Amino acid sequence: MTENTLQNVIKSAEKAGHASGHTSLPPVEDWDPPYCGDIGMRIKRDGTWFYGDSPIGRDKLVRLFSTILRRDEDEQYYLVTPVEKILVTVEDAPFIATQMDVTGEGTTQKITFTTNVGDVCLAGSKLPIYFEFEGDQPSPYVHVRGKLRAKIARPVFYRLVDLAVTNQENGVDYFGVWSEGAFFSMSRVDKLGPDYG
Repeated sequence: MTENTLQNVIKSAEKAGHASGHTSLPPVEDWDPPYCGDIGMRIKRDGTWFYGDSPIGRDKLVRLFSTILRRDEDEQYYLVTPVEKILVTVEDAPFIATQMDVTGEGTTQKITFTTNVGDVCLAGSKLPIYFEFEGDQPSPYVHVRGKLRAKIARPVFYRLVDLAVTNQENGVDYFGVWSEGAFFSMSRVDKLGPDYG
């Protein structure tokens, strides 16, 4: 049953013409298929996709699945085709931003991230960078598409911190980065401690 459902999802996604290598993404937001349940699909914190207890080692298959992934109003993740919708358990973020390219400087700087599944996103007002905190430890993310985000890998985050500057908003100095004319705050400067600067 579950194997047949998974095969149906693969066939439906490929039939829609969105297998790996195609430049356009399927219109998953427009589809409203019936829910087919939980067949053991999950994405671990490090971005590895699993089916049951086995990691999915085929990069093309992972890329195909990533193009039909959607996060719905219930905050759950699903693989969606025109005819099926199956649950995907996501431990943190579904994608990892593994590369970063920077052009320009100051307010005209542009920061572009590439994810582990091949999405390329230029950070800006439409695709913001943001930070969640566990205690004092930041977890950095960038918006990718729809309601999907990528966690910024630690080495990439260190490079991002190296780009950070101060910017004043409403009389308060913030430490953060510019991209596409938008400023993304990492912290208030007065919260950084005596070693800053």
